[in-house]
Amino acid sequence: MNPRASRKTARAGVASNTHEVEISYSFGFDAAHRFATTPRGHKYSGVHGHSFQCQVTLRGTPRAPHGFVTDLARVEHVCLEVRKQLDHTLLNEIKGLTTPSLEHLSIWIWQRLAVKLPGLAHVTVRRDSLGQACSYSGAAVTS
Repeated sequence: MNPRASRKTARAGVASNTHEVEISYSFGFDAAHRFATTPRGHKYSGVHGHSFQCQVTLRGTPRAPHGFVTDLARVEHVCLEVRKQLDHTLLNEIKGLTTPSLEHLSIWIWQRLAVKLPGLAHVTVRRDSLGQACSYSGAAVTS
């Protein structure tokens, strides 16, 4: 490593590359779903909707010269592509979500983001009105 670059980085206040941090971006979507396998009369057997919140977390080390793990504007753009696929839909009709539980939603979102967001650490999908959430931390995807 160039000693001058190291001093310049330290003066600029950029964290050393040995400090790992997590950054997050959250987005919301409204969607409906049903669970065909629930017994007749079960409160989730019919079509019903929720306001979902999704938190996407990336792990990495801040890099010179800007001190970012990654550009959050890019994270936002990639997440909004996924949001468009989910918002105001019947989730059961989306390929790969025929059983759209929180668990399956977390995995489905992870699979779409991991290929575009190196350092993806976990995806959490919440239904805040019910106090329910699921987090998924899949295998790292290398570019």
